[in-house]
Amino acid sequence: MDDRANHTNYTLKMKNWNLFPVTDYIKYTEGWNKLNSEGPKTALLDSDFVSPLLEQFATENDRLAICGDTENPAAMTLIAKTKTGVWATLQPSQSPFGLWLHKKEAPLEELLQSLAKSLPFPTILLGITQQDPDVIRRPEESDHLTTLDYIKTARVTLNGSFDDYWSKRGKNLRQNLRRQRNRLHRENVDVTLNVISKPGEIKDAIRKYGELESAGWKNDLGTAIHIDNAQGKFYCKMLENFCNKEQGIVFQYLYNNKLVATDLCIKDSSSLIILKTTYDEEIKTSSPAMLMRQGSFEYIFNKKLVDRIEFYGKVMDWHTKWSDEIRTIYHINYFLLSFLNKFISKSSQ
Repeated sequence: MDDRANHTNYTLKMKNWNLFPVTDYIKYTEGWNKLNSEGPKTALLDSDFVSPLLEQFATENDRLAICGDTENPAAMTLIAKTKTGVWATLQPSQSPFGLWLHKKEAPLEELLQSLAKSLPFPTILLGITQQDPDVIRRPEESDHLTTLDYIKTARVTLNGSFDDYWSKRGKNLRQNLRRQRNRLHRENVDVTLNVISKPGEIKDAIRKYGELESAGWKNDLGTAIHIDNAQGKFYCKMLENFCNKEQGIVFQYLYNNKLVATDLCIKDSSSLIILKTTYDEEIKTSSPAMLMRQGSFEYIFNKKLVDRIEFYGKVMDWHTKWSDEIRTIYHINYFLLSFLNKFISKSSQ
């Protein structure tokens, strides 16, 4: 078969989308993980992350879409109808990424065009939300496709030793944390960094995380994790999944055996991702979260756990104290009718 025939067959596959109830995702995780392993290789798109996410936050109206052969798909995505005529990748707040995967050799715009035509009428706009340019290269814009900045995010690349990294941090950060440690020592406060990575210890770690977070401002907003709410169940199951393959970590920071800060993290072959952080908001004379971060970063550097540490939250002032590596997370919008793209772009100027 010549290259032209191969290209024709591949193009036909990209036009063959099938929609399934979101509950069918568990049947197709092999194809999903295959796409992830051939492409981004990120823990955030591993089925061990996505499956518990869907269990807790997907609705019966959401859909799984598969392009081509279910065992060797050209693309897969989990999508939700956001309003009449508009679909977008499923985006629970617990996921830094919109849930989309495709083969590198498959043209993204053609995939979006064929999916938009496969969705229930009338579909005029299809969005892929919150994409990392290091996971999906930001595409060129066209008459039908546009991209939109979402947030800037930070990372730390592990070059050299922790001492090398720490010496390059700002003088104010280094002196401030040194003063805090000296004060804690004078006040006879013993500080301890716990590293939890066993599946059987995760439930208790999430319970303690929830108790600490529920004592702060998130409890007033109803957004705090609790061991029995949807967030707690998600983080518990997801972290157990990753700990079962030695890729889940919970950092805990203690003052005299009292929990004062904790991080929930997962990792893949190259990155450690800090998913959630909470701390004791009643402590005013020191910053438990910052002290924990110094200790956990030193642990990560010394153990050579990964090549980089990802924050994936919106860059805040405190992020810039730890990192000078900033990039932009973005959205992709595909308009089935090109004049709508031009109209919306013009009206937003």
